[in-house]
Amino acid sequence: MNTATSRISYEIRSYFRAPDAVFFTFLFPIIMLALFSVAFSSAPDIQAGQGVSVDYATYYLPGLVATGILLSGTQSLGVDIATERSDGTLKRLGGTPLPVLSYFVGKIGMVLVTTIVQTALLLGIASLVFGVDLPTAASNWGVFAGVMVLGIATSCVLGIAISALPREGRRATATIVPIVLVLQFISGVYLPFTQLPDWLQNVGSVFPLRWMASGMRSVFLPDAFAAAEPGGAWHLAVGTLVLVAWLVGGTVACALTFRWNRKDS
Repeated sequence: MNTATSRISYEIRSYFRAPDAVFFTFLFPIIMLALFSVAFSSAPDIQAGQGVSVDYATYYLPGLVATGILLSGTQSLGVDIATERSDGTLKRLGGTPLPVLSYFVGKIGMVLVTTIVQTALLLGIASLVFGVDLPTAASNWGVFAGVMVLGIATSCVLGIAISALPREGRRATATIVPIVLVLQFISGVYLPFTQLPDWLQNVGSVFPLRWMASGMRSVFLPDAFAAAEPGGAWHLAVGTLVLVAWLVGGTVACALTFRWNRKDS
């Protein structure tokens, strides 16, 4: 237990000592919220029908919360582990008494802590700076907690699995970041999901970010906005099943692909 706790502390310190990781994962959702809020500050509110509308800060907040989870888990872990494998860090750790489980606990603990802090900052800035009204119902926060915990778990195992893709650590960012960026655009983070072509909606619905984003929209947006979702509903049960499927599949992929060093090294 002490070893795992020490690894979490070490990983958190290492994370905040890397300026690129802090900017492109920790601060990115906050910066994007500020950009959208300022750019559309004079634009009319987004209408959902039935006389219900929200400003742009409120509209983009749920997708950016979901994006932050994916960035902190999938992108951050994918790049980090691929780099450690390439520069020999994993090989050196493999020659020490450090258990693989403690290594993963350190990485996942880091993601959990940084995601919670990032999300708290994002919500605080949205509320205090941009005047977003946060939910008051306990049921909404229950859904928020469920989507967040399941999203973090799924993003972490996918980050560990995707770290096997780059053949060199210096290519990790160029390999993983475009994948995560494309997912943001086809998952309803920056564009209304139903405005995408049907075939692209079908593709986006295969991946977890689409369901994390819609789950968060069910928390932060009025119920009238469910009409803008496919089928006119939030489909939280379907989203949960998709996330669980990715969590299980990602865990299996981790077990099959993770090595302290590449097989072809």
